[in-house]
Amino acid sequence: MSGTGAGVAAILLASLIWGTTGTAATFAPAVGAAAIGAAAMGIGGLLQALLAARGIVAARAALRAQAGLLLAGGVAVAIYPLAFYGSMRLAGVTIGTVITIGSAPLVSALIERLLDGTRLSARWMAGAGAGLAGLVLLASSGAHGGAGGTALLPGVALGLIGGATYAFYSWSARRLMLGGLPARTAMGATFGLGGLLLLPVLLATGAPFLHSWNNAAVGLYMALVPMLLGYIAFGYGLARVPASTATTLTLTEPVVAALLAAVIVGERLTLIAWTGIALILAALAILTLRRRA
Repeated sequence: MSGTGAGVAAILLASLIWGTTGTAATFAPAVGAAAIGAAAMGIGGLLQALLAARGIVAARAALRAQAGLLLAGGVAVAIYPLAFYGSMRLAGVTIGTVITIGSAPLVSALIERLLDGTRLSARWMAGAGAGLAGLVLLASSGAHGGAGGTALLPGVALGLIGGATYAFYSWSARRLMLGGLPARTAMGATFGLGGLLLLPVLLATGAPFLHSWNNAAVGLYMALVPMLLGYIAFGYGLARVPASTATTLTLTEPVVAALLAAVIVGERLTLIAWTGIALILAALAILTLRRRA
């Protein structure tokens, strides 16, 4: 498998794992969204930093030289889970995931256009267009869940914040990699800093994790599987494909989240939702299948 192909496969694996987070969080309803997000990204981020500790120490001079970029990425990492899990709690697993992940490719493309001067290919625009059309259909399909209609707009707003921060930390981590840092070092430093920033949130809100084994198991799963394993795979892929392509490939995540929400949580999927899923899969085909010579 080529480097780009391996990168695409790694990002798709990460997206499949991430798609389980919304449903997993519903198994601990007594734990607030802020605590879920802080545990998932906070503990997971610190574990990433621990695994990359040797590389971080060896690259400390390079990291200091790019301290501004690293700090901005770490702040984005800290904001992202709070917005993402808040969006799912308010608007439902399907809509919260769709808005967060669906907005990321647009923001990512804008970041690359403004800060890197990158011109997006027609193929990428076609894939992103199909995917975003699918996301619009999925978000407007009438899936039921969350706190109800009165919380939909705040949930959508938090989802947009989550999408923007997700796009930014993807871009900043890739910039660190392009500056010569190994993928594990760049991701470990970025997520470790974000994890440190999330520790006060976890200490302030995380008491419900200690109230039952079920709550503790959910917290451990979120930290070890989606946030640790998922982001190791994502970092591997991000070193091999542009951030705009990476964030577009993660459109797989809302498809998985919607299916799990329908089967396990009881959120209903309509014909419009299934049409949206089909468009997202078409977008993935456009982006990942090689052109014939």
